[in-house]
Amino acid sequence: MHTPMNKYELNDSHKKTIKEICESFGNKHGELINILHRTQEKLGYLPEAVQNEIALNLDMPLAKVYGVVSFYSFFTMTPKGKYPISVCLGTACFVRGAERIVETLEEELKIKVGQVTEDGKFSLDCLRCIGACGLAPVILIGDDVHGRLTPDMIKGILKQYK
Repeated sequence: MHTPMNKYELNDSHKKTIKEICESFGNKHGELINILHRTQEKLGYLPEAVQNEIALNLDMPLAKVYGVVSFYSFFTMTPKGKYPISVCLGTACFVRGAERIVETLEEELKIKVGQVTEDGKFSLDCLRCIGACGLAPVILIGDDVHGRLTPDMIKGILKQYK
C-alpha cells in the first residue's frame, strides 16, 4: 500500500537529486512547474517531504509549491503502480457506466481508488475527461486507451499487463 504523505522520509540521495534539479533550472521561482515535472519523473511522485525540499531549495513557501502540485492533475502526491489505471468519469463515460467499471476494477485489483496494489503493479485513479467521449466508457492504463468497456471485459484487459 502507499505511504501516507506525511510519513515519506527523504534520504540524502533524494535531497541531492532535488537540489540538482532545482539548480538545473537556476533555482528560479518561474521554473517551479518544470522542476516539479523533472522531480516527479525521477522520484515517481511528490509527497509533502519532496515538496518541502523543493520549497527550501527555491526559498519559497511550501504552500506555493503545494498549491501548484494540488492544482495540476498531472502531479501526484501518492505513488503510482507500474501500470497506472485512470478511469474517465466525464459525462459521456459516466452515463455509459463508468461507475460500474470503477467497482469492477476495485474488486479485481482488491484496492480502492487512490491506492496501489500490494505488488506495486497497478494503481487506480479517476479523471474528469480524457477527450475520448465517442469510446465511452474509457480507461487509460499508462498511455493505452481502452474504450467501449463493459465490466466483464476488465479481467481480460488486466491480464494483458500481468
